[in-house]
Amino acid sequence: MFKRIENELELLERHIIVLQKVIKNAPVGIRRIAEETKISRHKIRYSLRVLEQKGMITPTAHGASPTEKAIEFQEELDQRIERIKERIKELENKIER
Repeated sequence: MFKRIENELELLERHIIVLQKVIKNAPVGIRRIAEETKISRHKIRYSLRVLEQKGMITPTAHGASPTEKAIEFQEELDQRIERIKERIKELENKIER
């Protein structure tokens, strides 16, 4: 169970890193993202496909560009992470009882 959670977190982290590179450098291609992040191109390609399916990016002839949904996601990211941390703390407190 823990391995699955760790794998999901790793995948989510990669998607977020790729999305942040697209937002910062748009339009940006796979090669540049891979060079800057040291993430393999096939993993970048997969993340871009997922982000496109989620409506976060749009492909262009010059590379990926963020959508308004991506900008909103980035603005909410810190708040959502804090809420997740709070939920984990609540779970830890329940377990300690």
